[in-house]
Formats: sequence, structure tokens, C-alpha cells
Amino acid sequence: MKVLIVLTYYRPHTSGLTIYAERLARGLVARGHQVTVLTSRFDRACPPEAVEDGVRVVRAPVLFRVSKGVIMPTFGLLATRLVPQHDVISLHLPQFDAAGVALRGRLLGKPTTLTYHCDLRLPPGPFNWAVNQVVHGMNRLAGFLAHRVVAYTQDFADHSPFLRLFSDKIEVIPPPVELPEIGAGAIAGFAKTHTLNGRGPVIGMAARLATEKGVEVLLRALPRILEVYPDARVLFAGQYRDVMGEEAYAERLAPLLRRYEERWTFLGILNPLQMAAFYPNLDVIVVPSLNSTETFGLVQVEAMLCGTPSVASDLPGVRQPVLQSGMGEIAPIGDSEALAEAIIRVVNNQEKYIRSKEEIAGRWSTARTAAGYEALFERLLEGAA
Repeated sequence: MKVLIVLTYYRPHTSGLTIYAERLARGLVARGHQVTVLTSRFDRACPPEAVEDGVRVVRAPVLFRVSKGVIMPTFGLLATRLVPQHDVISLHLPQFDAAGVALRGRLLGKPTTLTYHCDLRLPPGPFNWAVNQVVHGMNRLAGFLAHRVVAYTQDFADHSPFLRLFSDKIEVIPPPVELPEIGAGAIAGFAKTHTLNGRGPVIGMAARLATEKGVEVLLRALPRILEVYPDARVLFAGQYRDVMGEEAYAERLAPLLRRYEERWTFLGILNPLQMAAFYPNLDVIVVPSLNSTETFGLVQVEAMLCGTPSVASDLPGVRQPVLQSGMGEIAPIGDSEALAEAIIRVVNNQEKYIRSKEEIAGRWSTARTAAGYEALFERLLEGAA
């Protein structure tokens, strides 16, 4: 079948949503489907149209930004051209333009699914408040027009005000998780590069330096961790400079980061092979997220595939990798003291939290996700959903 995937940002932008969409697109291509991604040309270095890993990518020019969003005057024209060429539409929210694409799907009889990745919460201020309301309204309209609404977990679907509006349309499909295979030499090389000498536990975070990620919760947990493990290190993988819309947050964190600069290392954005070497060098990965802009935390499962347990916030969806696998601990949201104690427990009892790679891969994989979407698309096309 011909599948049109629509989202605001695609590669080279890096976020959980874009990683999910890219893996889904490649997974569907691997199953023999023709996939087109319609997205923004937020980076002018990207071509307007290209084939990437077998996926056709069409990028709409960006006129200007509005907070974390973009305005694309020709997006509607591209959607009008592309929707009739495809059998099904897969929308990925939050996305201002999704409602218009969903309407085209309804008018042209194209089964349309909507995958809800997270809530949108912009920084405080009257302008951002107005932007939030507009995007929320368009998201709701897209939800009403879509034939099915996909959630990562039933846990998040049960607690999300947005998803509860569409409880009769919910389809739970586990998210795509994958890591490239690498050798022991690459893992050892990573340790050598970053002077990991084995004297203290290595705590990892993999995220953008963004408000919702709860970086300060881990920073404030460090005094207690360092009492027990004076040589503990934190490795932070992900964008930490010039994060869109997060300049004020970075400024607020700067004094804490300077205080722990000898214990905290920013690695920047790592490619998949580097991430595959990063995870095995950790004693624990931490996902201290603060709100429903985080709905799962794909990095937890990536780490688990490498034998690394997780400590995650007790957020709907985010707690599920630990709860389903038993491979880690849950900490109360925003509680630095409890986070520190959970990290210490995991480090002290590492063997208690280890599960086999096969068990983790059996729960979460790109192949399983792509098969789930394929089955959903087929039911919609048959009119049996």
C-alpha cells in the first residue's frame, strides 16, 4: 500500500517524535510498502524532495517560526497533491497542520490515523498561551476527523485529557525501538574516549536540554549520589546548545551545571552507532521528566536492550518500560531525593534489574510497530475497523 506520513519535523531534527516517525517509515518500507513523508523544510540545507532509506521525503518551505512551530504557506497545496496519491494517511501530533490533512483524508475517502506523541506545553507568556490554544484546537479537530487514534500505551491513553476525548477510537501500538549491532571494541573505545575508568557509577541521560526533561531534578539529586559514590559521573547525550525555545531554561540551569562540571559531561547529539556504544557504558539511565510532554521515553528501552536499567518518573506512559520489564525503578515526579535513592538502589543491586535482550526486543521493536500499523491500515481499508 501507499502510506503518507505527515509531521512537522523530520530528520535532521532529533526528538522522540521524529525518531519514531523515521523508524516507522523505514519499517513500513521494509514490509514492502511505498512511504512518503510530508514535513517542513526547517533546515534549508535539506532538499525540497529526496529519497532517504527508501522513504520519499517532501519538505514544505518554512516562511517563519512561531515559538516551536513553523508557518508553511505551501503545505496545504502539497497535502492536496499528495493525499490523493496514497491509500492511507498517518498523522503525527502535536501538529498545527494535521486537521487540514485529516479533512482532506475524509473528503477523499482515505483512511486516516493519528498518532498522539505528547502534549504541547510552551513556556509561560500570553503569546505562547495563545499559540497553545490554537494548536490544541487544531489537534482536537484532527482527532475528530481521524478514523483511528494511536497511543503508545493504554496507561497514557487513560490519563491523557486529549486521548480520553477519543476513547472509542484508541488503538495501542507499542513504539518502535532499535539499535545497531556493534562490537566490544567500539564499546571499549567509547569508554576510553570519555575516560570512563570504572571507579564510579556512570549515570546517563539522553534528551534535549529542555524544560520538560527534568534535568534539574537529576542535578539536585547529585549531592546525595556523590555522598555514596564520590566518583559518580553523568553523561548527557543530546542537544544542549541552542535548543529551540529553551534558552531561558539553559540560563537557569547554568549555575548548577557549573557546580558539577567535573561530574557532568555533555556529549552532544550522538548518531545511532555512538548511542549503541553509549548505553552499555552506563550503570543506569535516568528519565526524570516532569509532565505529559514525555509519554514513554524510547531511550529507556534502547538502554535496556544493552543491559542497562532505567530510573524513570512516575508519569503515565513513561513508567511503562520499567513496569512491564521490571528493569529499573520508578521515582515520584520532580522528587530529587527519591530519584537519588532509586539510582543508588539500582547501582547497588545491578543484577536484580537485568533482563535478556530477547525479552526486551520481544516487547518493543520497529518490526512489531510497523506490523501493528500495517494491520490497522488493512482493517481500515477493508472497512472492518
